[in-house]
Amino acid sequence: MDDSDEDQRLPHHLEPKQYVSLQQLDELGVLSWRLDADIYETDEELKKIRHDRNYSYMDFCEVCPEKLPNYEEKIKNFYEEHLHTDEEIRYCVAGSGYFDVRDLNDKWIRIWVKKGAMIVLPAGIYHRFTLDSDNYIKAMRLFVGDPVWTPHNRPNDHLPARSISKVLWRRKLVFKPSMLQLETCLLELPEFEIESRGIKTCYYLYGLDACPFSGIVWLVMLCYASAYAKTHVFLFGVFHVVSKIM
Repeated sequence: MDDSDEDQRLPHHLEPKQYVSLQQLDELGVLSWRLDADIYETDEELKKIRHDRNYSYMDFCEVCPEKLPNYEEKIKNFYEEHLHTDEEIRYCVAGSGYFDVRDLNDKWIRIWVKKGAMIVLPAGIYHRFTLDSDNYIKAMRLFVGDPVWTPHNRPNDHLPARSISKVLWRRKLVFKPSMLQLETCLLELPEFEIESRGIKTCYYLYGLDACPFSGIVWLVMLCYASAYAKTHVFLFGVFHVVSKIM
């Protein structure tokens, strides 16, 4: 999107327009689904997503001048660039709005979320939200466990969630509710799975390719993931890393 100071509710396309693929969003850790919002109460696909990703908490939020208390203050706060230490999950069941996220070059990408769109922003990604010119959205909010909505306005690079999201590049740590799957480690470790519980988000680590101690860093990441999920890491996973270091 452009960097114009015009009304934030406008599309803010670059000229000429540049579109972003779902694959490019996936590389940032941004996940999305297209669901049938008319049947959200009985939708089996939504139930499966919630089960697979352990989204136990659910409520709704309507954002419009008539429905949201302290509307002007809150819409201003939503548009402040910030991050969260957990995933932000929104399912648009009516209306529409824009989620802006930073790419790897710190440029803004504008994501237009409409009825039926479900989006997951990973912990640690800088982002913001605004309504579009229709001035209305009703969104289902999902969360793993008890919800934490605390925004950390930029700059907050000292937070662990932000630190991890900055450290990795081109390689993924995909955190799923039932397992931690490490895909193609920097040291070319064989792919393996680690049993885990309650892990909430997806991090992209970058910048370790040239690091001579990257194996040690990976070991630290494993330990951090274990502590973050409040569970254990199977020792064979650590042995894979240690054997490479040795």
